[in-house]
Amino acid sequence: MKKKYRDKALVDALAVVGGVSALARELKVTRAAVSQWYSVPFRHLREISKLTGIPRAKLRPDLYD
Repeated sequence: MKKKYRDKALVDALAVVGGVSALARELKVTRAAVSQWYSVPFRHLREISKLTGIPRAKLRPDLYD
């Protein structure tokens, strides 16, 4: 079975906000939910971009040209 790893953009976002728990608090979701992410979910993209200052296109380049 192939292992999945977090996207670098998600790792960067977590580093900016202070980790999984801090991001979960800011988004009002559980820590367990954030722990299961491999990339920034579309529904949280705008808020994570606003919190971190990382452009949406960098967080999810697959959605932006």
